[in-house]
Amino acid sequence: QVQLAESGGDSVQAGGSLRLSCAASGYTSGITCMGCTRQAPGKQREWVATIVRGGAITWYSDSVKGRFTISQDNDKNTVYLQMKSLKPKDTAMYSCAATRYSCAAADYRYWGQGTQVTVSS
Repeated sequence: QVQLAESGGDSVQAGGSLRLSCAASGYTSGITCMGCTRQAPGKQREWVATIVRGGAITWYSDSVKGRFTISQDNDKNTVYLQMKSLKPKDTAMYSCAATRYSCAAADYRYWGQGTQVTVSS
């Protein structure tokens, strides 16, 4: 099993920055990919960014490309999501996810509790 714990959510003004952290514990050596999703009230969950273990391969949704950066510290089993130029539409509950299988969205089996990001105009 893998446990995930997010931190770093906060309330910021538009144009501001935040860095979210996702610390993995448990059977972390089996993790193949980690990612971050977000869900705003009344909207569907949206994948924001993913990273393959090792950090060489990343993916971003068009809505955050160029503003968000996902990275990982393998020694700390932690993934970071650096968010810049935040917009009110980025307001959501951000959740971390991990998989020990393929990196397809449907194969993510482990989820964190989420951390709230609120961006005011």
